[in-house]
Amino acid sequence: MAGIHFSFDNFKELLSLNMGIASRLDENRAESFTLLYCNFKGMAPEQIDASLTEILRTSDSIVNDGTDYFFVLPYTDKYGADIVKKMFDEFFAKHLDAFLLSYPVDGENAAELMGNMQDSTSTFLKHDLHCLDRFAKKI
Repeated sequence: MAGIHFSFDNFKELLSLNMGIASRLDENRAESFTLLYCNFKGMAPEQIDASLTEILRTSDSIVNDGTDYFFVLPYTDKYGADIVKKMFDEFFAKHLDAFLLSYPVDGENAAELMGNMQDSTSTFLKHDLHCLDRFAKKI
């Protein structure tokens, strides 16, 4: 299986779509979806493609800017997203820099979610996601 790849330019719309679906279908407002960030720096494009095909479900969405990859994992809580992250670690036989946030727990809208992602990766991974700077301007 493999997730569906979207252009980074459609990231805001992809998040909005998933938030809309969650609002419509998830009455208890649990962790409706989790946004998983992974840094695939140093990985060959062929390896990355193979990992996406092997690990992701067809319901998962992928957005990337260079080696910064974001996965929208619907109906997946942080525990489940962490399992996906560990599968990537095993596939590449190394610990990848990664961070995960869930909607709506970690952000009620795209701006909050992405702001928290940017702050968290900067603080915990010492990696600034400059690609999100242009995304923030679109929100």
